[in-house]
Amino acid sequence: MKPIDHFNLRSFDLNLLIAFDALVSERSVTKAARRLRIQQPAMSHALATLRMLLGDDVLVRTGAVMQPTAKASTMASHVAELLRQAQHILMSEEQFDPATEQRIFRFGFSSELEVFLMPKLTAYLQRHAPGIRLLSRGSPRSEVYTLLDTGALDIAVGCFDYSLGRHCGVSLYEQSLVCCFNPKLIGPDAPITVERYLALPHVLMTLKDDIQGCLSDALMQIGQELNVVLAASDFLTALAAAAAAPVLATLPSRIAQQHAAHFGLAIHPVPLDLRIPAVSMIWSARSDRDPAAVWLRDAVASVLGSHVK
Repeated sequence: MKPIDHFNLRSFDLNLLIAFDALVSERSVTKAARRLRIQQPAMSHALATLRMLLGDDVLVRTGAVMQPTAKASTMASHVAELLRQAQHILMSEEQFDPATEQRIFRFGFSSELEVFLMPKLTAYLQRHAPGIRLLSRGSPRSEVYTLLDTGALDIAVGCFDYSLGRHCGVSLYEQSLVCCFNPKLIGPDAPITVERYLALPHVLMTLKDDIQGCLSDALMQIGQELNVVLAASDFLTALAAAAAAPVLATLPSRIAQQHAAHFGLAIHPVPLDLRIPAVSMIWSARSDRDPAAVWLRDAVASVLGSHVK
């Protein structure tokens, strides 16, 4: 099959194919004009243009009626099929059935959100869309937007903004912080006051080269620094360190409430007003109306108890 010659084809007004189909079907300039809801002079002009471009009369009068020429008759079925295909492509809506969909979606996450979301989302998909598979990866803010732009990621969940026009997004939930500690190593009876919180050694999470970890911006806003002895790349390391050493592990409350007890850790509110960004879900504007992607984004919001508008 020959490739499409876009350069030469662009010189042919493809609207003339619609006029050709109407003329051959109606065999009347007047009726063809009425069918296309245009004036008769405009249809007569279209017929004249077709005759010039095709080197053929297209329609000829035989007695009281007009008949298509042999060339027009040969072309008619092909043009009609081409127009039907174009109409189908332009008018048909993409069908999506979660029960039968077979597809891989790529997720990017910041910090602990992968382990918080993916087990719940996997369970949800196994019930409702077993053919949808998930591929997840850690995605720092410095990379996530490029990964969405190139299609390496379909969805990103984390402390990301979506102010750029080429990205869409929704806020999923506000975050809060708690500190976890081993009550056998840090006395459970002494309250975690501001002074004690600042004095005790700390374990934090980080995705960058900063010992103050993911709390660096929040601490800077209130003019404080922590005595950080370990900045780890994942929350399990932070919890394990708090179980083994007399340190405080400051983590998002949802993760702490779900996992701290497994490490024998107590949970206490953070006595400082540390403001951290909300958790958002973002995606490329290219996939904003993809039915499967829309359904999956709703599923993410559902398992997190949020609502996507």
